[in-house]
Amino acid sequence: MKKFVIKGPAKLTGAIDISGSKNSALPILAATLLTDEEVVLRNIPRLKDIETMSRLLRCLGADVVEDYPLIIVRAGRKKKYTAPYGIVKTMRGSFCVLGPLLARLGRAKVSLPGGCVIGVRPVDLHIKGIKALGADIRLDNGYVYAKAKALKGAEVYLGGMFGSSVLATANVMMCAVLAKGRTVIENAACEPEIVDLANVLKKMGAKIKGEGSPWIEIEGVNKLGGAEHEIIPDRIEAGTYIMAAGITNSEIRLKHVNLQHLGAVLDVLSGCDLQIKGGKTIDVIPGGAIKARNIATLPYPGFPTDLQAQFVALMTIANGTSVITERVYPDRFMHVPELNRMGANIKREGPYCVVQGVKELIGAPVMASDLRASAALVIAGLAAKGKTEVHRIYHLERGYENMIEKLRSVGADISEAKE
Repeated sequence: MKKFVIKGPAKLTGAIDISGSKNSALPILAATLLTDEEVVLRNIPRLKDIETMSRLLRCLGADVVEDYPLIIVRAGRKKKYTAPYGIVKTMRGSFCVLGPLLARLGRAKVSLPGGCVIGVRPVDLHIKGIKALGADIRLDNGYVYAKAKALKGAEVYLGGMFGSSVLATANVMMCAVLAKGRTVIENAACEPEIVDLANVLKKMGAKIKGEGSPWIEIEGVNKLGGAEHEIIPDRIEAGTYIMAAGITNSEIRLKHVNLQHLGAVLDVLSGCDLQIKGGKTIDVIPGGAIKARNIATLPYPGFPTDLQAQFVALMTIANGTSVITERVYPDRFMHVPELNRMGANIKREGPYCVVQGVKELIGAPVMASDLRASAALVIAGLAAKGKTEVHRIYHLERGYENMIEKLRSVGADISEAKE
């Protein structure tokens, strides 16, 4: 295994290119199973999760050409319908092949998923939505078995205990595009990644209205064709590097950003005395000492849970006390004890953590528990005095393309070493 070694505190300057969105690319790659024609996808980030999805598509009989940032997929007429445990266990996003396989082949056998350990993440909404379209589903020996002679449109309510589900919305959408009749998804996820998926499905011939709202309407078609599509920029990567600039009191430029996808994040950070100016290219300009700010994570357009850990890291050096409430994954605080090892003053109580800002962080060996917690520890290491070692960085490779190279390019002293 590998670790990152960071020597701080860093002063960053320069520009970082933001990659394509991982959370958008994964369901769109799954959507290529809906057609036997060629689908050309651009702006694909080179990540472990993307490589895992490509491997799964090949396992399902598709031809996949990887020439990053380009991927070309042709599922052809092969009829493999089993997504095995050995692949699906490593990445939750791979579960979204269930809808496309069932819609195109009339059957699917998909392992229950794995991924980051950030709390309970059931697949009940996926199953509920696909059952509503007429599928017969059973769970046996860790697999979901689904069959349907003819999928039929239906009204599907996808509200869960903690709000809407992005992957469940994607799975039901992909299943419904080939179902007979009209499907309405109520309490659908509104995330930009769902809009991106809808856009590529429409290029393939699907009839979809209302994407980006809690009410999505789909009129089923008989067949989908090929398409070309460019993946949206990764808003979570952009948010991470904005907070890296804030925690190091540095001015940096981010290229290939969509500010419309960062509304809640920009609102919160502007209240912390961080200025973000520009359009597709933005400048992050600290206004001095970071001010404490309270937040609660929510489904889009609220503050994203995928930036909660990074925001906690930023608040460790803020002036004042902040309260962070996690309303999407209430157990997603495994980064808290690691940040405290670096001198942070954080107390957790259930779905809340209270952060009392300190004058400085001190470098220390820390352990990454999941993808976004890893990013939080890296940006904390950039601000910390002395050497920080972030262990188990394989989590980062799942979701951040070329993080070391990007941070080095703006002046960070960061390297990779063996454990």
